[in-house]
Amino acid sequence: MTPILPDDRAELPEDRAELIAAARAAMAGAYAPYSGFQVGAALRFADGTVVTGSNFENASYGLSLCAETVAAALASQQGHRAGLVAVAIAGGPGGVPGAVVTPCGRCRQVLHELAALGGTDPLVIATGAQETVDMRLSALLPLAFGPANLEP
Repeated sequence: MTPILPDDRAELPEDRAELIAAARAAMAGAYAPYSGFQVGAALRFADGTVVTGSNFENASYGLSLCAETVAAALASQQGHRAGLVAVAIAGGPGGVPGAVVTPCGRCRQVLHELAALGGTDPLVIATGAQETVDMRLSALLPLAFGPANLEP
């Protein structure tokens, strides 16, 4: 993982702790009967709105939904399609944060799409029980495929 540069620290949201707490609280809403691994995500937008989501597993494993994807879909449905400034993720077995959790590849792509709609590079706050790692989405998904790639 590539941490953000020290001079980017000034751009950290003032409510970083609140965003992490929202992601951890969202873990409680997870439906994870197969893996037992609950994940919560909190998306913060420039207008101050925070939208949360939790993972929703399915007996057909490939149809499961990750917390970040659920939060992005909810945000879109609520009209938040621009201004994504930060994302916090927390997860662990039984709803207890364990090791640092970062978005999976699919979720990185979904978050990139949402961020591209507003031209942002959101801060991703990956949390664990003892450690938190901050990085830009572009560091997690370099050379991302997005809407700009579809323009003629």
